Amino acid sequence: MTVNVDELGPVDWIVVEFEGSTLNGEIPPILKDYVDRDLIRVLDLLFFKKAEDGSFEAFEATDMEDSEIGELRSYETQLAMLLSEQDVADLAETIEPGSSAAVLVWENLWAAPFGAAVRHAGGQLVASGRIPIQAVIAAIESDQSDQSDESDEEEGA
Repeated sequence: MTVNVDELGPVDWIVVEFEGSTLNGEIPPILKDYVDRDLIRVLDLLFFKKAEDGSFEAFEATDMEDSEIGELRSYETQLAMLLSEQDVADLAETIEPGSSAAVLVWENLWAAPFGAAVRHAGGQLVASGRIPIQAVIAAIESDQSDQSDESDEEEGA
């Protein structure tokens, strides 16, 4: 894989855990859609299965069943393979025994033009983060509850 550093978008990674040891194939079509629309480029993809005793096995897409990963297998030849053996061991620690997990590393192609413009203007990224969806939901629910309480108080006045 060749990458023009000047045009590189932000790179993110996630570990997604599943109970048990099989994937059902619902996720690959969504990823394929993102890739087909040039929103992301899959840079690395790895799967784990962690036994009850804490031991784990890591698998690449070619080691998985079509029913589990579907079209993700086609990305195998395009991967940059960014994860080191130490990364794999560290990430395996994050999943519960008796679970399986997928690790996805992707480039945000949609953000590459913005990143290039920032670099050309002499800027650089100094902080980044992600708000977990659970926190967003909790904040929205709290705000809705507060608004409901305020409406009740106004009606009672």
